[in-house]
Amino acid sequence: MKIKVLYLIAGIIFVAGIAGCILALSAPKTGVVRISQNGMVVREIDISKAEDQFIEMEFEGRKNLIEIKNGEIRVSHADCSDKVCVNMGRLRSGIPIVCLPNRLVIEFAENDFDAVVN
Repeated sequence: MKIKVLYLIAGIIFVAGIAGCILALSAPKTGVVRISQNGMVVREIDISKAEDQFIEMEFEGRKNLIEIKNGEIRVSHADCSDKVCVNMGRLRSGIPIVCLPNRLVIEFAENDFDAVVN
């Protein structure tokens, strides 16, 4: 009986930890978005204040078309073969939009880490 109670408590702690991680990733505290390509920050835009627009990013002859509309940002078109970045939809959480073939990352600027891993 004691083992079942311990498993139940461990399960509750595990689920609470996962829920906390999901909430942390799903609730950005800023409207500032960072667009990086090939490891370099290209632009930082406050999408909550930005006008509707398209931004074209090019890498080794391939292009991504980034759309900012109604305070949201997404990749609307990509020349890469897998189109994962297009299928990710709008940036709404702490999970960045990534196009690996074109080395493009779109993320909320608040996603800075305080540690370096060697």
